[in-house]
Amino acid sequence: MNVNKKAIYNISKFEDTINYKFEKKSYILEALTHSSYSNENKNYKFNERLEFLGDSVLSIVISDYLFKKEKNLPEGELTKLRANIVCEESLSEVAGQIHLGEYLLLGKGEEATGGRDRISILADALEAIIAAIYLDGGLEEASKFIFRFMEEIIENSIEGKIFRDYKTYLQEVLQSKGEQHIWYKLIEEKGPDHNKRFVMEVGINDKVLGVGEGKSKKDAEQVAAKSALKSQKF
Repeated sequence: MNVNKKAIYNISKFEDTINYKFEKKSYILEALTHSSYSNENKNYKFNERLEFLGDSVLSIVISDYLFKKEKNLPEGELTKLRANIVCEESLSEVAGQIHLGEYLLLGKGEEATGGRDRISILADALEAIIAAIYLDGGLEEASKFIFRFMEEIIENSIEGKIFRDYKTYLQEVLQSKGEQHIWYKLIEEKGPDHNKRFVMEVGINDKVLGVGEGKSKKDAEQVAAKSALKSQKF
């Protein structure tokens, strides 16, 4: 593959940023390549397959940590805690810390419409980075990366300093106002089967309060609830 000079520069600079040197540069190149760039440059692999793997690697690393650290928490509470850590918002925060958007290879259209700052693109790319490190250096190196950049988010979540269960909070707020019938509705599915995006609405009675998008219906519901809380249209 003929790799352009910008991509080579991006890889070297990014390795310095995350303090990890790849033995196989093709992994990190793929992780930094968005599908929009691959569509315009057919010899580049895009990062969606790595994203799929990275999601699982991140989940097992966080699950293992919480299981061993929080010995008295029941399964339901562990699941909520993990969801609070492994979500688009957290991942995009970490992506911001390492300036991931600066290193992505994006197509011209995605570049023009602000793709470097889009939460979904950043979160997906971070999962792809985790997978690339896992494939290149194994689970231990992937774990080091995760804890190096997510330690504060993990500990703040455990201590209750980060609250991201917006659905529960919205329900509590609405019920305090006497509103009982809260509903969520799927209004759109985007993308191919292996990389679906879901768009959900939340409302009361016949009134829409917020709209959210995510990689699962549950994630989209959380984003919709957050949107409703922010707009305060109730």
